[in-house]
Amino acid sequence: MTTTDTTAAVPAARAYLRPATATDAELTDRFQPVFDRIAEGNVARERDRILPHEQVGWLKEAGLGAVRIPVEFGGSGASLEQTFALLASLAEADANVAHIWRNHLAFVEDRLNAAPSESNDRWLRRFLDGEFVGGGWTEANNGTFADLKTTVREDGDRWLVSGAKFYATGSLYADWLDVLGKGDGDAVLTALVRRDDPGVELVDDWKGFGQRTTASGSANYTDVPAVAGDVFPAGERFVYQGHFYQTAMLSVLAGITRAVLRDGTSALRARGRNYPQALDPVPSSDAQLLQVIGQVSVDAFAAGAALARSSRTLDLVAEALGTGDKEARERRVLEAEVATAQAQLAIIDAALRATTTVFDALGASGVSETLLLDRHWRNARTLASHNPRVYKARILGDWLVNGTDPVPNLAAVGRGGQGD
Repeated sequence: MTTTDTTAAVPAARAYLRPATATDAELTDRFQPVFDRIAEGNVARERDRILPHEQVGWLKEAGLGAVRIPVEFGGSGASLEQTFALLASLAEADANVAHIWRNHLAFVEDRLNAAPSESNDRWLRRFLDGEFVGGGWTEANNGTFADLKTTVREDGDRWLVSGAKFYATGSLYADWLDVLGKGDGDAVLTALVRRDDPGVELVDDWKGFGQRTTASGSANYTDVPAVAGDVFPAGERFVYQGHFYQTAMLSVLAGITRAVLRDGTSALRARGRNYPQALDPVPSSDAQLLQVIGQVSVDAFAAGAALARSSRTLDLVAEALGTGDKEARERRVLEAEVATAQAQLAIIDAALRATTTVFDALGASGVSETLLLDRHWRNARTLASHNPRVYKARILGDWLVNGTDPVPNLAAVGRGGQGD
């Protein structure tokens, strides 16, 4: 159970989006102590591949899953910029735990953007009660969104979901699973099904060398029921969902750059020997080694600045949606697409550089499995491989020079997809 008061009624006649009311200080006071507890066991969980069920539970109890819900409905009233800043701080503590929250926070955002209804009121109450949503969009066996094999079919007064998914991030920690599938004809639907239904099979078979405890493996569905109010047309998902999914990933990368700065600084202070070519026999007094750590701090700063700037554009999109300003919405979605792509390139470059060059300040002792500093590069490299960074600079250049629309045409699954 969360510490949030769930007795607040959600008005059925008004939109759910509201201007943010939370202060940075309030959010830090509430969540940073939890992040600090999570950080304590990060290395051991990474080394022994211990799934962080307990740590996810702490965050549910603290109300992280309802951080974007307006205060008048019982949530924390955070902005998107504040939400992604929190996610980066969580990633500094544990990049795996932070990534687990990506799908849940995105579905909360989707319901905040949805038309008020009894079923959506019910979803907000579930979030306030700490119920958690995992993902299930990417088709298994090299399937694509254009060739969905998963089905969401009507069966009397309910729906049945069948299919196979991969990259089901967060599923082992979830109460609900958000599954994309084909409906009648060309309809593409998302269905929310209960994780503990006997027709759900979750397999912890994620083989990536990073993000090892995110439960990003396989999910199989066999005639899993979904009720009315828990099935939605994918094309009606919130317009900035692709930017949201991408920015959540960038938040984790920004957090990793801060974590490697923290750990690199600590490791240099503890280093006892230096090379004959060094400028000083004491490593922590060697100007060249200090320069390495200084550059890592620049990477961490750049990643944080890019995250803040790009996430602020999403708040502007949400603001336009809340006021119903269609012209502003279209303009701001385009601005968010450009900013998110620019942030992706800036943050990935910063994270990969920082997690590699930090070893130049540490010598052979830096590769000790006791320190496990390689986890930062492995996690950053894994996250950076999710979406096509290689294409982004070309797309940005085509927009700037030729005016070619940079927003991907993924209308078949909702504009923007999951960040692809």
